[in-house]
Amino acid sequence: MNRIIALLMLLILACPLAASARTPFAADTIKTSAGDLTITFIGHGSLMFEFAGRIIQVDPFSKLADYSTLPKADILLITHDHYDHLDLPAVNSVRTANTEMVLTETCARQVKGGIIMHNNEVKTVQGVKIEAVPAYNLIHKRDNTQPFHPKGEGNGYILTFDDKRIYVAGDTENTPEMKALRDIDVAFLPMNLPYTMTPAMVADAARAFRPKILYPYHYGETDTTKLVDLLKDDKDIEIRIRPMQ
Repeated sequence: MNRIIALLMLLILACPLAASARTPFAADTIKTSAGDLTITFIGHGSLMFEFAGRIIQVDPFSKLADYSTLPKADILLITHDHYDHLDLPAVNSVRTANTEMVLTETCARQVKGGIIMHNNEVKTVQGVKIEAVPAYNLIHKRDNTQPFHPKGEGNGYILTFDDKRIYVAGDTENTPEMKALRDIDVAFLPMNLPYTMTPAMVADAARAFRPKILYPYHYGETDTTKLVDLLKDDKDIEIRIRPMQ
């Protein structure tokens, strides 16, 4: 009996430690002059930012997480209308009456009440400056010769958190608009075929606009070591690989 009680006591003591050690998703902290920006890597094209008490959800996707258990969004960003970026059940799980949703015109046909941003527009939402960057294909196309992501329909977003500019590219290739960007502290660039970029295309874009930190994301089965190798001699760009298949 004493042995059973001792085992039970060990389990009771161990459980809180195990629970506190578990985190469902990887996260990084970026220092800004106004405090920490926390980036949570939910997977695929889905991210969560936390800054100054606000939660920003990007392209929530039900396949990746039970969004009913995650923080509600103060700001919700949708890059385009494909099912793995505009997922209505996930949107409804994180959206509240106070959530401000930023989305494209094609997305607004499926979900109402959002702030429509067209390519190249700039808006400030809850104190966060948001810039819409065109996101589209130049080379990769469907069998009917139409691009997987036509020009004018999708957005990437640059978010300004105090002195840091974070670029979430959405589904796109290394477009002239992307390569013309400047002063990007953190960039999320997609790297999966045939829909977005090859490692060589990501490296080409990174060399052009030179983000301080580069996260490949939405990379599926792409070998991320190829990107690391392509940029191994460029010491000014820090590549961080996180679970963003």
